[in-house]
Amino acid sequence: MSHLFESGRIVDLILALVVLEVIGISAYFRATGRGVPPLDLLANLLAGVFLLLALRAALTAAPWTWIALSMVAALVAHVTDLWRRWRGRR
Repeated sequence: MSHLFESGRIVDLILALVVLEVIGISAYFRATGRGVPPLDLLANLLAGVFLLLALRAALTAAPWTWIALSMVAALVAHVTDLWRRWRGRR
């Protein structure tokens, strides 16, 4: 189990689950017209993906610049998500 964390493979598994989540949400929305439209989740999911990439970089001792870039990308995605939500409530 420690190898999963040391190699960063645990993050790869979680990212695969995120992909399955997107596929499931998209299929449900397309089939029923109910739920959250996939595009409305995009920025939120990207924020999570970038945080996971930062975690993977940290677990594998990648250069600090990769961690920082992933964190900044997560921040941009998060702010985009907040902006879209607030804009939609007007």
